[in-house]
Amino acid sequence: MKINKKGFAIGVALVGTLAFAGVAQAQNSTGTGPNPYRDCGIGAALFPTVNWAAVTSNVIWDVGTTAVISATASPQTCQGQYVAAAAFIFETYDALTEEAAKGSGEHIVSLMNILNVEQDIRADLISAVRSEMAGQVSQAGFNSLEKVQKAETFYFAVVNSLKS
Repeated sequence: MKINKKGFAIGVALVGTLAFAGVAQAQNSTGTGPNPYRDCGIGAALFPTVNWAAVTSNVIWDVGTTAVISATASPQTCQGQYVAAAAFIFETYDALTEEAAKGSGEHIVSLMNILNVEQDIRADLISAVRSEMAGQVSQAGFNSLEKVQKAETFYFAVVNSLKS
C-alpha cells in the first residue's frame, strides 16, 4: 500500500488540531480565564462562534503562540471590544493601513470607536500606531506575510499603543 504524503500531512495536522482543541476545551472548564486557543488571537476574532475554527486558525498561523501570549499577558484582550477590533482590523486591513499612514480616515475613527478610545488621546494613539507599523512594514519579509499576519501585527500595534 502506497502512502500519499500530502494526505498523511493533512491527517497529522487534523489530529494535532483536534488534540489542541480537546486540551483547550478541557482547560477552559476550570474557570481560570480565557481559553487561549478558542477565546484569544486572530482565530477568536475571525471565528467568534465556531470554536473548532478559532482553534484551528490559531494553531495554523503560529501554533497558538500569539493567542497564548495574549491570554497570559493581557487576558482582557480575549473578549469584547478587543475581539471586535481584531475582526474589524482583519476585514478592513487595507483601508486601515492606508488611513493610518495618512493619520486619519473613517476606518480609523471606527476602530477608535470600537475600542472606546477617548477623543483626547486618539491623535497620540494614531501617531504611535503609525510609528510602530512603519517599523514593521520596513522589516524584510513583511510584504510576503499573509493578510491575517499583517492584520495581527496592526492589531498588536494598536493594543500595545493603548497600554503605553
